Amino acid sequence: MENLHNEIKTLIIDVLNLEAITPDDIDSTAPLFGEGLGLDSIDALELGLAIKNKYGIVLSAENEETKKAFSSIQSLANFISSQKS
Repeated sequence: MENLHNEIKTLIIDVLNLEAITPDDIDSTAPLFGEGLGLDSIDALELGLAIKNKYGIVLSAENEETKKAFSSIQSLANFISSQKS
């Protein structure tokens, strides 16, 4: 699961052009939006598209499970793992 956490962190950095941040700078349990990493709704759209392309997972903004999945790296990794199996 740690490998998936690092993959997601790297994906976020690459897709959102967060050049000043390394995967080690991102806490897997910190919120992605607001206080934590500080992402916004545009970032969420870009990240959702990148996850769809990389993992083949279709995400729906109206789905409550998807909203919960985007709360942290850890929850996103759990969501991706559950969808892939």
